[in-house]
This record gives sequence, C-alpha cells and structure tokens, in this order.
Amino acid sequence: MAHMATTIDSWPPRRTGLIEPCTARLQLRQWQASDRAPFAALTADPDVMRYFPAPLTRAQSDAMADKIEALIAQQGWGMWAVALRSTGAFAGFVGLHVPAAALPFQPCVEIAWRLAHHAWGQGFATEAATAALAVAFGPLQLPEVVSFTTRSNLPSQAVMQRLGMVRDLAGDFLHPDLPAQHPLQPHVLYRLSAPPRPSPPRL
Repeated sequence: MAHMATTIDSWPPRRTGLIEPCTARLQLRQWQASDRAPFAALTADPDVMRYFPAPLTRAQSDAMADKIEALIAQQGWGMWAVALRSTGAFAGFVGLHVPAAALPFQPCVEIAWRLAHHAWGQGFATEAATAALAVAFGPLQLPEVVSFTTRSNLPSQAVMQRLGMVRDLAGDFLHPDLPAQHPLQPHVLYRLSAPPRPSPPRL
C-alpha cells in the first residue's frame, strides 16, 4: 500500500440511510445491546485474536462495539454485526471501515471481518463480505476497496482471494500501530476495484 489506494472524487465516502444487508444465511445489521456479551467472548478468545496484539478486556470490547455502533448510526454503514438468520445468534462482525491509523495508502475504505469460533469453516466470512462489497460498489460508489492483515494470517488472506481481491506485492507495509520488531507488524495488502459500470444507453 505504498501509494494512494483510491482516487475518490468526494471524501469521505457518502453517508446514507441505514443499510442492513441480508444474505441467504446471514443478517448484517446495526449492533444491539445483546451483542455485547457474545462480542466480549469473541474478543477474549485467544484463537480468534491470534493475529491481533492481545485479547480484549470486557471494557475494551464494549468500547469497540460502542464505537462501531456509533459509526453505523452516523454513516448508515460500517462494521455490521452478523447474525445467523436461522437462530438470530450473534456470529461476529463484517463490514466496511475507514481506517484511523496513519497507513501509507490512505485515503481508503477497508473490508474486514472477525467471527466467533463457532462460525468458522462455514463460508460465513466470504458470504457476508460479498454483501458488504455490494454496498461498497453500489450505494457508496467506491472505486476500490482494500483489505490488509498480518503476513502470517493465511486464513484471512484466503478469504480475500475468494472475494476476488488481488495482492499488491508492492504494498506490503509495517503497521504503524504496532511496535518495531513486533511479529505481527509486517502486513500485506489486497485490493479490489469496482466492476465496470454499464454505459448509458445511446439515444
């Protein structure tokens, strides 16, 4: 991500009314008070947090959920809570975010996900992220979405590849929010451009 990730005529991305995408198995929605406890369990799980600096305390988890909820309320989109349509159970989050870190490829919108262990191995991340990309390239009209993760996080990179994202080999970077020499600091960058828009009919 050594160069600008996007060329966007209007920044930040547009605000909309509340968007809550739905797939065959999943509801991407605004956060609810009942999501706080299962989200805290997710962020305290060492397996889920393997590629992050450390698990979160309950206070840290609640603060993160509060911030995500506030951003969705403000923008109409963001890191949606993911619920299973069959049961209503909270499964994690998937969505779009404008990173706050001083990344070398700003401005950009990233797509990201974090699912509870019970939701792994079922294709939920790819299914929900596909719905999020439809919002990015539909209502938000973004020209590009990026995704990035620590170099060792091969499972997330596999999801990026299934989404059709392409690794930017020249975009590898050291995440500025991690200390020098931290094993998770080296990150890889993936990009996905918006599909071509159909030309208007000729009169």
